[in-house]
Amino acid sequence: MLKEIIHCRGHENVRATHKSTLEFTKEDYLTPKGDCILCIEADKGINDLSGEFKRALKEGKRLLIRIKVGELVDEVLACGSPELILNHEYSMVIRKSTYVDGRTLAIKANKAAKDIDRRIVELLKNPETMAEIELIILD
Repeated sequence: MLKEIIHCRGHENVRATHKSTLEFTKEDYLTPKGDCILCIEADKGINDLSGEFKRALKEGKRLLIRIKVGELVDEVLACGSPELILNHEYSMVIRKSTYVDGRTLAIKANKAAKDIDRRIVELLKNPETMAEIELIILD
């Protein structure tokens, strides 16, 4: 099983209200406009993922994104695509649509930021809260 683990933290501006995207970023700040961002200061961006992991996504394999904060867990299912570019330094965006740019990790997701368990979102409004994001190739 191919798996990548990302650690990131909350921020007081976490809103997670975007209707079509979900994002994790290595950046250390978040403005109120970043309504798709769930956590900041991630220890990995797309460029940091293994070549094997990126190849699996480009083969169109399905991706499970497991978001863990304390005892709470939420999961998002999305798809890889041959169209993926996968070359961004600090962002990872999961999209409900099929739009692809360098920041796109996966498309056709079953959830966006607004669909994430609101208990997780509330915890991530605290900069001290840490999250673990598991990226798991399913196929």
